[in-house]
Amino acid sequence: MTTFRVHEPFPTRWNDNDQYGHINNTVYYLAMDTAVNTWMIREGGLDPQGDAIALCAASSCEFHASASFPDPLAVGIGIERLGATSITWKLGILLGDEQIATGRFVHVFVDAATRKPTPVPASIREAIESQIVPAH
Repeated sequence: MTTFRVHEPFPTRWNDNDQYGHINNTVYYLAMDTAVNTWMIREGGLDPQGDAIALCAASSCEFHASASFPDPLAVGIGIERLGATSITWKLGILLGDEQIATGRFVHVFVDAATRKPTPVPASIREAIESQIVPAH
């Protein structure tokens, strides 16, 4: 199991359960997207209405175990790759100490007006390097 230095809580809701009695797979994507964007806004100063925005270029999720309402989940946030204009996030859906899903999101930073690639904002890069990437 991967150890994550950053965790974002994701409380489950009654309507997250599907007809099979467990949290629907789409909710896992919602949890990961919400966690990463919440963290970038709060810790990295991302302005969703600013000049540089992060667009999801790819995402994936592998499911290892199920959860259901009212289980309290958290999203572990890690980095697989920090590039010049993109970030590949390594994510874990956590139920207590158990990682019940493994996710991956690729965000590409673009100019909000032109949609052309732009560098990862310095404030986000600094937050990643100080909070998520372990010191060597």
